[in-house]
Amino acid sequence: MAIFQGILLLIVLLLVPMAAAATVVGVGRGAEEQDPECLPTSCGKQDGPEIRFPFRLKGHHPNHCGYPGFDLSCIHHSKFPVLELPFSVYAFVKHIDYKSQTISISDSEPQVCLPRQLPNLNISAFPFQFLTNYFYKDVSFINCSHTLYEPRIACLSDQSHQVYAVINSYNSLYVSCTKMYNMSLPYEIFRYYYRNITFDDLQLNWSKPECRKCEARGQNCGFKNNNNSSSSKSQLLLNGSTECFDKPRQPSMGALTKLKIAGAVVGPTFLLLVVIAIYHVYRSNKMKKADQVKIDKFLEDYKALKPARYSYADIKKITNQFEDKVGQGGYGIVYKGKLSNDVYVAVKILNNVKGNGDEFINEVQTMGRIHHINVVRLVGYCADGFRRALLYEFLPNNSLEKFIASDQQKRSLGWKKLEDIALGIAKGIEYLHLGCDQRILHFDIKPHNILLDNKFNPKISDFGLAKLCSKEQSVVSMTTARGTVGYIAPEVFSRNFGNVSYKSDVYSFGMLLLDMVGGRQNTETQNTSECYFPEWIYKRLDQGEDLGIQIEEDGDAKIIRKLTIVGLWCIQWYPVDRPSMKVVVQMLEGDGDTLIVPHSPFASTNPMPMTGTTGGRTFNSELEVISESE
Repeated sequence: MAIFQGILLLIVLLLVPMAAAATVVGVGRGAEEQDPECLPTSCGKQDGPEIRFPFRLKGHHPNHCGYPGFDLSCIHHSKFPVLELPFSVYAFVKHIDYKSQTISISDSEPQVCLPRQLPNLNISAFPFQFLTNYFYKDVSFINCSHTLYEPRIACLSDQSHQVYAVINSYNSLYVSCTKMYNMSLPYEIFRYYYRNITFDDLQLNWSKPECRKCEARGQNCGFKNNNNSSSSKSQLLLNGSTECFDKPRQPSMGALTKLKIAGAVVGPTFLLLVVIAIYHVYRSNKMKKADQVKIDKFLEDYKALKPARYSYADIKKITNQFEDKVGQGGYGIVYKGKLSNDVYVAVKILNNVKGNGDEFINEVQTMGRIHHINVVRLVGYCADGFRRALLYEFLPNNSLEKFIASDQQKRSLGWKKLEDIALGIAKGIEYLHLGCDQRILHFDIKPHNILLDNKFNPKISDFGLAKLCSKEQSVVSMTTARGTVGYIAPEVFSRNFGNVSYKSDVYSFGMLLLDMVGGRQNTETQNTSECYFPEWIYKRLDQGEDLGIQIEEDGDAKIIRKLTIVGLWCIQWYPVDRPSMKVVVQMLEGDGDTLIVPHSPFASTNPMPMTGTTGGRTFNSELEVISESE
């Protein structure tokens, strides 16, 4: 690449004296065919886009050389021209494709911050349009005083406030943030580079003036009769009629002889220019290598949101030869690891047993498309021969199971924090069911798979049993039961209860809520091995008796009652009787006073009515059997 640039530069330097000689001897007829005031130009000496009709360079081309709204300007330090749009909106033009009538604009230059200018952009007064094949999203720009795991607008942020672009602005974490404005924007323009968004290579096109036929013929385009007097040229901007012009012709053989003589005269000067060009190419190449080193270090330090692939040698280095073991289960062993710049990860080394291949592929494929505050982020993976590992963000407070095993441990968190944890888990599951391109069914929701960060925010983990299906078709076909005993929905074991669907995750979440309330080792249920805690607590709740759970502060009893009722709604035996996760989130966000205790899920032999009522809210579930999407 550097050699090619050097050769290209030498050719340009060679043509400079030749072009000068051509001007002296008056060769070529291009000036007769196209207005000499409107000849193409560019910003800088190389790599910048060619500026010609319908664009014009302000300060270089007269008004009649360009179409209204296509004005470009050059600034002294950039090879890219600046496009001036209505209402003081501007951006750098990185590329102009005259054949397809498309331009690429960017805010990568430090002077431009497109997100700051978006509210001023008036599409009706805008001569360019976004490409029609873009997929649009309603985006909210919010200003927060605290850090979020959301795409960050670097050019709008400072040390005290961070500005983020979010698709779903209803998240409870955004309550303390200030919404700046909403925009409907093409989803493709977002580049997620370590939570910093840049608007780079945004594609726009124009329909008028139409110059494609000229480009197809190898000709230039311009206003009709653009050789008229200045008074008539002003009229051209009003009627907008265009025609094609021949490009300047090559000089004749006689002119080439004169050019050779001119080249011999300036030979020593040309040799000096060659030396300068070689030095310039060397220096430019050296600077590019230095920039690449910076980029590589940045990628190594922070890692991209897209999972990265590591070798097994990398895994040993990251874990310091598997020094710090933090957990172990049937899936394998988890070690604490460290990337550069004190970025910690949890490294799960998978057991080399049958079935791990499917679960490994499933988890990488599923986690690679998820980005939510209540779902563990997959940093990377290793598939080195028969050795497989998954790298997650490190969460220092371990799993929820650790904090609900006894009343003493639950008191260390407090019921208000447990309520927040329950709501966070529900929002994470709702995101899996509704927030992705395909519905993700987890099939293993349990306290062990809920991890807590340093602020005790919950994050759903372990997607080895997850399934993907269309959002319009919610039910999956399964040949074998999957999940953990005690949290598996009845229909997973027997289709007599209904079809396997996203409602199976709702059942598991309900059992998790009841675990948070009373645990599987509740002291009042240990007297008999046949007493089932959910049934025991339902009878107490239905008869208005004390639930027998120790409370510390005012309001704890209300929280316990709300979690219990929501949990009982979720564990109804028949899927049609369970609410969706969207309704569950609404129930948990409410104050709980309007919640109605459901029918007993343990005594019914027939499903409840298709439409259920929960505190004035209704939900209806008619499920259609489909095949799972692998």
